[in-house]
Amino acid sequence: MPYDFDQPFDRRHTGSMKWQLYDEDVLPMWVADMDFPVPPPILAALHARVDMADFGYEKPSLALAEVICARLRRLYGWDVTTEQIMFIPSLVTGINAVARAIGAPGDGVLVQTPVYPPFLTAPTNQDRVTQMAELELVPNGRTFSYRIDYERMEAAVTDRTRLFILCNPHNPTGEAYSRAEQLRMAEFCERHNLIVCSDEIHCDLLLDDTQHVPMATLAPEIADRTITLMAPSKTYNIPGMKASFAVVTNPELRQRLAAATAGIVPWLNCLGLTAMDAAYRHCDDWLNELRAYLTANRNVTVQYVLEQMPGIKTTVPQATYLAWFDCREAGIEENPYEFFRREAKVALNDGPPFGAGGEGFVRLNFGCPRATLLEGLGRMKDALERLGRAGG
Repeated sequence: MPYDFDQPFDRRHTGSMKWQLYDEDVLPMWVADMDFPVPPPILAALHARVDMADFGYEKPSLALAEVICARLRRLYGWDVTTEQIMFIPSLVTGINAVARAIGAPGDGVLVQTPVYPPFLTAPTNQDRVTQMAELELVPNGRTFSYRIDYERMEAAVTDRTRLFILCNPHNPTGEAYSRAEQLRMAEFCERHNLIVCSDEIHCDLLLDDTQHVPMATLAPEIADRTITLMAPSKTYNIPGMKASFAVVTNPELRQRLAAATAGIVPWLNCLGLTAMDAAYRHCDDWLNELRAYLTANRNVTVQYVLEQMPGIKTTVPQATYLAWFDCREAGIEENPYEFFRREAKVALNDGPPFGAGGEGFVRLNFGCPRATLLEGLGRMKDALERLGRAGG
């Protein structure tokens, strides 16, 4: 059935953090939380679960683990057993738990910046040292991409580095790493004896004909040192349900991760388990239509920037619903996040919290009805035009 992603969805009065953080005249286009209703099969499953009137403790069922295993096999040819699935409330919880499980206080955790801010805070939360290797920006006229800078990775790693956290597809750059790129990163990690935590939460949000390759599918010896984090939360717009999972094929790593979460990380709640099950069983058609809509939104965003915002450069993301804008040549003398929030009444994500390489950048969420996207871009264009007139 066709789904109407253009239909306005009023979230201002739902308790949504995205829509309540700023004043009502500010259009929020920041946190990775789409402005679409959840897929109808998830909503129906949640209604049925609520009607049971039972909200006691609940553990993930074997049937749900089997659904996940079947999905990984169908999408990636990845043979995973049910005991290799570990359920966790969220990806941020998972990143912190892995940082706690691997190494000892004072050991290093390697990350590539600019990157999702919890990558930078998780190591220090667990008494580890965050070691940053900035990605190399590759200009292409008014658009740009990034590539892995192995010299910076070599310079950042030390004899106390124990863990590498990979973001694939990457947030905020939208890069979807190829098999060849991941093989080279895996070789680097093997050479330095690093465990890999591969955050693949955006792996379903593929644009155009992009394909996702899980790091752990490259070879058995790579899987043996990899902890993969996945979730339906970003894909099906259910992040508040707090339901994610890790795939850990190495039994020793599973034991270490279980020990790191014991007594600290709670079980998933029953509604989150219900939503995950419905998402993975019944929402393929919805997801296919969402990908097409997001691809069109990505194209609208890039075209608008190129035609209407001469001082801004943008990524052309291969995945996610996140665009990364370079504002350093836009004539904005202050922080561009503050400028657009005040002058355009548009709330974006500020670049510096994404680490080295984030200064002068902002992140825009285009996971919204097209009318909302065009309104936000139009507000930003008008603010830039006013700035140009004032400067001239």
